[in-house]
Amino acid sequence: MTENNKPFAMFFNASPRKDWNTAKALASAAVGAREAGAETELVDLFDIQFTGCKSCFACKLKNATTGGVCALRDGLRPVLERARKADVLVFGSPIYFSNTTGAYRNLFERIAFPVFSYHFVDGVPQCDRSKAIETASIFTMGMTEEGMRQMGYPAILESNEKSLSVVFGASETLYIYDTYQFSDYSRYDVTAVREEDKRLRRDTHFTIDMDNARALGKRLVERAKTHGVTSQEPQAR
Repeated sequence: MTENNKPFAMFFNASPRKDWNTAKALASAAVGAREAGAETELVDLFDIQFTGCKSCFACKLKNATTGGVCALRDGLRPVLERARKADVLVFGSPIYFSNTTGAYRNLFERIAFPVFSYHFVDGVPQCDRSKAIETASIFTMGMTEEGMRQMGYPAILESNEKSLSVVFGASETLYIYDTYQFSDYSRYDVTAVREEDKRLRRDTHFTIDMDNARALGKRLVERAKTHGVTSQEPQAR
């Protein structure tokens, strides 16, 4: 929560492009979050110098003092400190070669692993949080829905949702298919698709995708308002 007791929602753009499909979807989700009463922040990860987890395990020491924030001190550290106060976390990434960008994965490791705990009670990890945090991933891709399923994308990408649910208590995924990849297809050696088909898809469906992203942002904030502090307190390790 923010100081004025509004829900706080953070959006992470793991695309190198700040004004293309993923960024637009995140911006639309942020609009929905604000409509639900949240304060929002958008982070462009490609503006930050940072790495993935370095396996220092400072967050897993007994009586650790990291407080659920990665111990590495680089450009991502201030972002992670702000994220610790968030009620909603939304991660956006284009899909390159069947998976998320490296920036998405690096953030995923740094934001989730310090919260995850190896201390289990009745088979449940006692994660370093006092309430459920609403999370979601928005994945954009040039491939059609049929094509992505034929390629086995769900088996790969759904693992992110499962991990986020375990760590933060709640998660969902929004897929945006068959996106318009270039502003001028004539400049590129592309025979796998026709620009006319891509343009038609963009003109007829991208507004629906943006509406779905907006609804996602609003839905996450509304759910976050229902999460009071739980009995699962951060564990000393």
